[in-house]
Amino acid sequence: MAERTKRIGVLTAGGDCPGLNAVIRGVVKSANTHGYEVVGFLKGYEGLVDPVSYVPLTAKNTAGILQQGGTILGSTNKGRFAATVGVNDRLELDPELVAGVKTTMEQLNICGLVCVGGDGSLAVSQQFHEQGIPVVGVPKTIDNDLSSTAFTFGFFSAVFCATDALDRLHTTAASHERVMVLEVMGRHAGWIALYAGIAGGGDVILIPEISWSFESVCQAVLAREQQGKKFTLIVVAEGAELPEGGLVTKDAHSLQKQVRLGGIGNVVASEIEKRIGKETRTVVLGHLQRGGSPTTFDRVVATQFGAHAVRLIVEKKFGHMVCYQPPAMESVPIIDAIQLSTVHPMCSAVLAARALGVSFGDNHTEPPFKYQPEAEACAAENGIAPQHAETH
Repeated sequence: MAERTKRIGVLTAGGDCPGLNAVIRGVVKSANTHGYEVVGFLKGYEGLVDPVSYVPLTAKNTAGILQQGGTILGSTNKGRFAATVGVNDRLELDPELVAGVKTTMEQLNICGLVCVGGDGSLAVSQQFHEQGIPVVGVPKTIDNDLSSTAFTFGFFSAVFCATDALDRLHTTAASHERVMVLEVMGRHAGWIALYAGIAGGGDVILIPEISWSFESVCQAVLAREQQGKKFTLIVVAEGAELPEGGLVTKDAHSLQKQVRLGGIGNVVASEIEKRIGKETRTVVLGHLQRGGSPTTFDRVVATQFGAHAVRLIVEKKFGHMVCYQPPAMESVPIIDAIQLSTVHPMCSAVLAARALGVSFGDNHTEPPFKYQPEAEACAAENGIAPQHAETH
């Protein structure tokens, strides 16, 4: 009897983002060099079980997708495999679903499954691993909120989109002497707001990790007025908690799904107009941050993720996720990688922003570059060796 063809499976789960096709291409090209065929499952995990839905992936039908946004395999963050309902709340998968996945893997002779997703999607992968299914993970999220990897692909593409929006808002805000509030994604992490705020010259940045008040935000606007700067750019993360506590959401909380965040930008704008009478407008970027072509950085990182995911399968290092620890591509157990990574209030980016005069809506008065043990702890948490330089 002829030996059955070895195959690697790949799927893209959760929200889409720029760079997914680059990962798929990286998996296909790398797998082919190792003698594997590749099967792509459609609509994330849903394609793994009845009705099983997949397509063969070859060098021919993945040619030209490197720069293409979205995913040729489709994706979903709903359905039977939803395993995350909150920040750290997990749901156990139906055993019949898991059994169905095992059957599909056996029938197609798949020796390893590459699961590309964020924390919720990788939580599913972890359950697969615990049930003996050979999986490896690739970190995908524009939120950049996965621990153990310096950056996720899709993040800088989202930051580029938000920065471009701030560039455009800058001119219209200056022309009309208005306050412009830009609401960005990120869920419970403020990475997009922080990086875009710095790159786009934001004056106020509101993120979930730093408590803020409407009074401090208004003071920042008035302080700029006194300096002759008649406009203000405010960047707010969708998951920034209100000063009195609680999140602004688009729907009622359900025990079976994650709550949809959104609307904080309008709340901030309304309060500014009410408190100081300053004309204020709001822009909500929403899914624009998920669309379009990946940046060159995301293309490079995503391609490496795909190639190194195949390496993990070849090495039979299942239950691990590829992670980027500059300058190396490493791997960590998925169970460690799906911990939420948030902005440390004393990290270098926050300190730099404060040094530039950016307000975080708090009453911070310490010199931004005064040595703080918390900043060194933040670096250690992210796998960065402490750099002991002279304190300022």
